[in-house]
Amino acid sequence: MKHKIIFFDVDGTITSYKDGTISQSTKTAIKKLLDYGFKVVAATGRPLSMCNELVEIGIDTFITANGAYVTHQGSCIHKIVFPNETARLFSKFAFEQQNALTYYSDTLHMNEVQSPKIQQALYETLRLQEFPPINVEAHLNEIYLLCLFADDVEIEKYKKQFPTIHFKRWHPYIVNVLEEDVSKSVAIKDLLDYFGLKKEEAIAFGDGENDIDMLELVDLGIAMGNANEKLKSTANFVTKDSSEDGIEWALKKYELI
Repeated sequence: MKHKIIFFDVDGTITSYKDGTISQSTKTAIKKLLDYGFKVVAATGRPLSMCNELVEIGIDTFITANGAYVTHQGSCIHKIVFPNETARLFSKFAFEQQNALTYYSDTLHMNEVQSPKIQQALYETLRLQEFPPINVEAHLNEIYLLCLFADDVEIEKYKKQFPTIHFKRWHPYIVNVLEEDVSKSVAIKDLLDYFGLKKEEAIAFGDGENDIDMLELVDLGIAMGNANEKLKSTANFVTKDSSEDGIEWALKKYELI
């Protein structure tokens, strides 16, 4: 068996891009992979606290916070921690500029800035129908990722104020706020080393721009039918929509289940 590990994005890949549910065909397909001895990893922008439904399916390895926090069977095997003092200063500036911030630790919190546009972005990326809890002291916690809700014009103010910070856009209105590189591919490399596997033994499924580096890294990159065109052009294969049993269809095509 050439391939031994499969990485799945969650929102819009494992879950339907239409309503956020996980189809029975997808649940069954993932359980079959596990029964056949494949390592199955959820690679998501979600915090770990939003992955309980995936645990119920049988997944026990998670790349969360867009690659900043990785766990296997409940133990942390990779994390990138954002400096608390930088987070405090950044939070203060974001509030002054009236831009929303989300803080990824084991759970998800945000600052006090809310609007319909922010709510829409949260739904598009995490399928959240309500705002995360507000925590004005979130910078005191161990933060794995900061996400700033801002357009490209607004970002320029932050670049001048924080010249050592890097901004990586993965949604038209959301950027990762980074002091070190955080991505799914960086996390995958650490995870492959942990399991003693090579990228040639890996497959990945995704639908969003934050999945591009993941699909480029592995041997077989599969884009969902509902993926954006940029990701589809990166993929080795484009399957059906996540709402049309796209995971099962691709796994059967490649005779993995």
